[in-house]
Amino acid sequence: MTNHVVLYEPLMPANTGNVARTCAGTNTVLDLIEPLGFQLDDKRMKRAGLDYWKSVDLHLHESLTSFMKTLTQQDELYLISKFSEKSYTDVHYTDPNKNYYFMFGKETTGLPETFMRQHYEQNLRIPMSDKIRAFNLANSAVIVLFEALRQQGFPNMEASHHYPIDKLKD
Repeated sequence: MTNHVVLYEPLMPANTGNVARTCAGTNTVLDLIEPLGFQLDDKRMKRAGLDYWKSVDLHLHESLTSFMKTLTQQDELYLISKFSEKSYTDVHYTDPNKNYYFMFGKETTGLPETFMRQHYEQNLRIPMSDKIRAFNLANSAVIVLFEALRQQGFPNMEASHHYPIDKLKD
């Protein structure tokens, strides 16, 4: 079982850098679908990802079509969109024989409408109030990814960075 965060044509380097840092910290693959709204060596993106970029399993795809060709029978693709009726918490992400892909759209326009309609049963939403248009892309990726990881028992995530309270300095 492998988890993937897929960013469709991301525009903002800071969002992508933050998602990359999350992927490094959770052993999650990061798939980027081009074109990107920045260069991969953009200093803002590097700053957001800090020195964790070397730990990111990064896959670049030249288009949505080329990305879709990489999926197999073992892969479950979910499109995260505010236009879905089904919540991301309504799905079980625990089949050990599956790889889970969570695709997020461009910050300004989301995922292509025709693509979302073609894969309607795979659309999931994050519940939110009507006071905003959408959550931040990086935050949305964390919300959905950590639900999958929670259900999976946080695989390959050791408690090695857990520091007992008695180790805190005054």
